[in-house]
Amino acid sequence: MSDPRTEAALRAIRRIMRAAEMAERRLAAATGLTPSQLLLLQEVARRGEATPSALAAAVQFSQATVTNLVDRLESLGLAARRRGSQDRRQVWVAITPRGRDVLADAPDMLQNQFSNRFRKLPDWEQAMLIAMLERLSSLMDAEDIDAAPLIDTGGPIDRLP
Repeated sequence: MSDPRTEAALRAIRRIMRAAEMAERRLAAATGLTPSQLLLLQEVARRGEATPSALAAAVQFSQATVTNLVDRLESLGLAARRRGSQDRRQVWVAITPRGRDVLADAPDMLQNQFSNRFRKLPDWEQAMLIAMLERLSSLMDAEDIDAAPLIDTGGPIDRLP
């Protein structure tokens, strides 16, 4: 027999997961991108041009993840790579005009909405929510999973060609 509090907690977790899935679907329908791809494209646009290692540090993704994301953005014509003029081993990534168009049409990402609302909470409530989420992560054996500050389910949308 299930405990009503456990069921309430599981329903809340499921609502959060569904909200993330729905936001990813809206983003994919509007842009063809995943949240990770959009976040990286936004960072490239913000910087104008950057090395993959600088991008990885800025968005808190691994170098390998950034390389894969840039591959995808480049294949879609949204970003372009070029070799450094002084050091040919260095690679630079820049946004293309098509990439800027996609950014202009992209819906607001779920983490932006969350961030804006979270920042408005009193400090004590922010601390309480962080502690609760860390505890929840622990209950789900997820405390050692490396994750960027991005709401991205990493579900089937990430595996689209």
